[in-house]
Amino acid sequence: MHASALRPIAGPDMARDHSSFGKGRARIAALMACALLMAGCAPAAAPREASERPTVVSLNPCIDAILIEVAAPSQVLALSHYSRDPGSSSIPAAVAVRYGVTGGTAEEVIALQPDIVLASTFLPQPTRSALERAGLRVETFGSPTSIAASIAQVRDVAALVEAETKGEALANRIAAATPQPARAPIATLLWQPGEIVAGEATLIAELLRAEGFTNHAAARGLGQADHVSLEVLLADPPALVLVAGDAPGQRHPLLADAMKATTIAPLDPALLYCGGPTIPKARARLREVRAMMERRR
Repeated sequence: MHASALRPIAGPDMARDHSSFGKGRARIAALMACALLMAGCAPAAAPREASERPTVVSLNPCIDAILIEVAAPSQVLALSHYSRDPGSSSIPAAVAVRYGVTGGTAEEVIALQPDIVLASTFLPQPTRSALERAGLRVETFGSPTSIAASIAQVRDVAALVEAETKGEALANRIAAATPQPARAPIATLLWQPGEIVAGEATLIAELLRAEGFTNHAAARGLGQADHVSLEVLLADPPALVLVAGDAPGQRHPLLADAMKATTIAPLDPALLYCGGPTIPKARARLREVRAMMERRR
């Protein structure tokens, strides 16, 4: 049989079938396009109620300060025990007492049954393993060494506790900095607890530079956590000493008596070590000190 005999004959009925099929496909395509358009115009899902969001226990004092800003109180089952210690807390004492704390043991945390445990990168491995064996999610955080790293950390924590809106508000507060007029930088020694100084690659050093101060310690070849005695300071005084410690040398009468040309100003140690909400506070304090020095000139 010739091959042409096997070809279907496209008669009127078949033509009508093809036409109906084409119209059907067109209708389906139109309906799909409409559905996609409606989906794109649909309002975003409402944020979940606090009772539906993850519960959390913090073992990290720097994360404590972020949590109380972004999470609902009912989400925070416990903060780190450091939050109750004025020497290591970045949280006002009156606020810290509103929250429970743990001593940091796996047994205490497991008993609270949080959805997430937020800890330091120095969390002992046995503790982490015990928490994870109990089915708890563990997320660890280091100490941010820049403003940008702190903003990223705030957003990460906020995402974990499903509080992105509050997290973004805090991130914007940290990033917001009113431009300061160009002024000569002030040579400054930040004298931390234990009579040590800050290195250049630290968050507080970045804030000092941003607010018009230079690191006197770095200019003298000193690095992170190097010790500066009262005698060394008296031999080479800067324009400003920010005293954030309580060692004998840091409260010695000679500090003010022997350095008449140097301004001595206190700085709360709680502003030194954590980023997050401490950054706007540290920035405000540095601006107060700068304004005070300018009034005296």
